[in-house]
Amino acid sequence: MLSSLVGFLSYCRGILFEDSVYGNTDQSDGTSNLETLTCLNPEDFRCPISLELMTDPVTVSTGQTYDRASIQRWLKSGNLICPKTGEILQSTELLPNSTLRKLIQQFCADNGISLAKSRKKNRDISRTILPGSPAAAEAIKFLSEFLASRLYFGSDQQITKAAYEIRLLAKSNIFNRSVLIEAASIPALLQILNTNDPIMQENSISALLKLSKHSNGKEVIMENGGLNLIIRVLKDGLKVEAKQIAAAIIFYISSPREYRKAIGENPEVFPALVELIKDGTSCGKKNAIVAVFGLLLSHRNHERALGAGTVRALVDLLASSDKVELNTDALAVLASLAEKTEGSFAILEASALPVILSQLQNTTSRAGKEYSVSILLYLCINCGAEVLAALVREQALMPLLYSLLTEGTNQAKKRTRSLIKILQKFCETSTSRFVSEVPQEQFIDVR
Repeated sequence: MLSSLVGFLSYCRGILFEDSVYGNTDQSDGTSNLETLTCLNPEDFRCPISLELMTDPVTVSTGQTYDRASIQRWLKSGNLICPKTGEILQSTELLPNSTLRKLIQQFCADNGISLAKSRKKNRDISRTILPGSPAAAEAIKFLSEFLASRLYFGSDQQITKAAYEIRLLAKSNIFNRSVLIEAASIPALLQILNTNDPIMQENSISALLKLSKHSNGKEVIMENGGLNLIIRVLKDGLKVEAKQIAAAIIFYISSPREYRKAIGENPEVFPALVELIKDGTSCGKKNAIVAVFGLLLSHRNHERALGAGTVRALVDLLASSDKVELNTDALAVLASLAEKTEGSFAILEASALPVILSQLQNTTSRAGKEYSVSILLYLCINCGAEVLAALVREQALMPLLYSLLTEGTNQAKKRTRSLIKILQKFCETSTSRFVSEVPQEQFIDVR
């Protein structure tokens, strides 16, 4: 009964009260940190089947993501449909969602969450997947079709109002998003991005952000040429909020592997993200960094990121920023780039070594310390003696590394031990070489 009433009221708001006040009242897109690497909504991390934080997220053929253990139990029970969409699965292949796994791991590390304990604190999110009642479903369908028609055929004021209502309707309800996508709202919202009206553009890009979280939304955006339009807003958006929301959309649509490749091949995307890292607001910088982070999961994009000056922008940010979460995100991207030899040398050439050591010593983020260790380890492996000699001279480094062996993840401990062994071996080798090169004392026989 209540869900039916809510659906009816939503219908009334969108259709009967067209002259109601609308505008920049939803601050969650522009100024909060809910669309960033370290502060994503934890509900995005829960398995739709078990409602628990996913430890091993995998994606099925419909594009939906589940925890591996849950979807495997579902399939072994003889179910061959997607639990979330009801579509028949074309394949039972489970593709690891490494983007989401890394984000969940960082979210848990930054917030002191144990994945084992979190299973006892489940929240029911089924109410956001299902409409609640047949009456509510019909009300939302009628409203979605009405708003989509306004986008196509309305006046400028009606278009702005419709984009704003879609923005609100899709904010926290998965069912609403799917209905809005079926009503063909995305192509119209994309075309509105070319407007000269900053409020209309912001409402449109904000609505697209909500719809891009849905697997079908990503597909419709890409198939309708949305990437170029979103990058244009990222570069030349009429408001700073529009630019930073565009960066968040880049992150969401880059989660499928094939789209990640296509996005990276666009020559404008990395330069635009780097500019936002340099000159954006704190939220804009975060959203740009998270977009780069997602794109780097495709190895082909590493070279493109390096060519756009990503390393220099991140090192400068670390040297000037005192925001722990922002710095942790920057370190995460540098750690990813450092895995390859070209990335390590770019970091070294950017004079980043003192900055990374400072982060290791001073950051209060455990994840930040772990990323710093990873960067140092890759620098030692890929760049050799020059880095090793510089690190050995840092007297405070070894005590820091030994302290990290008692905390952090197993992977972090493993990398810390590897770094310690490399430094110790370098010291032993250097000492042996020094002793062998000392000339023997010559004695003069005086008679």
